[in-house]
Amino acid sequence: MGSLSFEKDFEPSAVTPRGLAPPGLIANGDFGEIKRLKLASAPTTPRKNLNLSVTEPGKKDGPSLDCILMNYIDTLTQRINYHIGYPVNICYEHYASLAPLLQFHLNNCGDPFLQNTVDFHSKDFEVAVLNWFADLWEIERDQYWGYVTNGGTEGNLHGILVGRELLPTGILYASRDSHYSVSKAAMMYRMDFEIINASINGEMDYSDLKAKLLQNKGKPAIINVTIGTTFKGAVDDLDVILKTLEDCGYTHDQFYIHCDAALNGLIIPFIKNMISFKKPIGSVTISGHKFLGCPMPCGIQITRKSYINNLSRRVEYIASVDATISGSRNGLAPIFLWYSLSAKGQIGLQKDVKRCLDNAKYLKDRLQQAGISVMLNELSIIVVLERPRDHEFVRRWQLSCVRDMAHVIVMPGITRETLDTFINDLLQQRRKWYQDGRVSPPCVAIDIGAQNCTCSYHKIDFIIP
Repeated sequence: MGSLSFEKDFEPSAVTPRGLAPPGLIANGDFGEIKRLKLASAPTTPRKNLNLSVTEPGKKDGPSLDCILMNYIDTLTQRINYHIGYPVNICYEHYASLAPLLQFHLNNCGDPFLQNTVDFHSKDFEVAVLNWFADLWEIERDQYWGYVTNGGTEGNLHGILVGRELLPTGILYASRDSHYSVSKAAMMYRMDFEIINASINGEMDYSDLKAKLLQNKGKPAIINVTIGTTFKGAVDDLDVILKTLEDCGYTHDQFYIHCDAALNGLIIPFIKNMISFKKPIGSVTISGHKFLGCPMPCGIQITRKSYINNLSRRVEYIASVDATISGSRNGLAPIFLWYSLSAKGQIGLQKDVKRCLDNAKYLKDRLQQAGISVMLNELSIIVVLERPRDHEFVRRWQLSCVRDMAHVIVMPGITRETLDTFINDLLQQRRKWYQDGRVSPPCVAIDIGAQNCTCSYHKIDFIIP
């Protein structure tokens, strides 16, 4: 394979691909809850997600294919400014330059660092992306192994699997606020699993971790460290966890650490870089479609090269070694990631981080001034607030909700104008919900702390705006 690098003066070229629509037309992890939901689950009825008239393939009646697709594009274009509840960066403008690639089937099957028997792959781009992250996370290029995944869940499944293969009798430890894919990994791999309590801000409870490590002293520890929890954006302190392991008498060959940095993996390095392979960690994963932005789900998983032999298997059919989870992998994703990283560079990413942090603080301050219960963790772009009372409001703004909480994730594509529109809409609706005094805003002290709760009990002078 050839060698690709990131040029400092990279300038995206303007390409108008054939057949492209005119530009004007395209303008958590509560593990205890999982068991309860499983028991309470019931068959769901079909529903129209976006109220689109989509006919089944093969049926001749109904709108034309072009009409259906244009209606879909128009719907998405209208909804784009109301996408504030989930961690997806929808602010990318390079689809035109990369659209011609859609005429090729690109499959990065097998090991990214080995030759393919066919030419329709993008492993040169994939390795360039992996090298960029290896530099970011401070590991020498001949010391790491990794690949572009189909998303953060696959990265967690792979990282925890590497730990399980290195330490077959190890116990998996994870915070109660870790991503649900961690419990999925424990179930799939039939691992002993210890759930660690979380503090009220979502960060791991290190005293509980210490107690459970000492309780299981005879067995190795495989620890999932969350660098930005799904709902509250809390960051587990890697250095405190390493110190806790040392205090409990665990040597480096008795533990494995996987860092789930799905959203914050491209935020933390530009504020307080705690993710580094100079520390005794085993793997790191991020989601490529979140902070960086990519039109398809994808991610990056990196581990130590010396660890991967436990997973690698020679597959004669593809003439390659494969240590990935998925086998066939999307060859378009590495190109989109490479293009975004090249166009933005570290300076561009740093600007995105600062703007998102500033906008998150702006939203938190505005809500606080309006007497709304709200919390914002340090190093986070996730603003947690009291759950809006009306389901239609939640649906309109595409908010994610847990118990009496909702959150807004202030991604690079979310502007102050969008936040102002959301705030004004929320304040207007709250006047209707609570105007007669028969219903009060929810108490969320147990979820975000009494100091952040403005219910009638925790803030006597609370006044409906």
